[in-house]
Amino acid sequence: MEINLGMTGSAEITVDGNITAKAMGSGDLEVLATPALVALMEKAATIAVKEGLPDGSSTVGTQINIRHLAATPVGMKVTARATLAEADGKRLLFTVEAFDSKEKIGEGQHERFIITIDRFMNKANGKKQ
Repeated sequence: MEINLGMTGSAEITVDGNITAKAMGSGDLEVLATPALVALMEKAATIAVKEGLPDGSSTVGTQINIRHLAATPVGMKVTARATLAEADGKRLLFTVEAFDSKEKIGEGQHERFIITIDRFMNKANGKKQ
């Protein structure tokens, strides 16, 4: 298992009523919500490096900077692609893009960090005490 620059991942979704701007509260139109686009891009990045991670590890998103370039109506399919552009220790930086069947609808960069699942969850759950 190894993390290498250029690793890619993709994720796909069909826009439905649950992920529109109106349904998610990020607007009032029946088009793909920006938060749903962000989640799809994050999923693609997660998939890109999943096979290269050590057992008991995962990644968490820490920063995303995207442009939502075009609206996608309900019923259209959207595909996000992430490519690992930089790796500095546990820090991973991806270029992300998204397309519907007509055009590019989003682009940007996404940062994730490699974490140890047990340690991360223990720290997060410790907030409840």
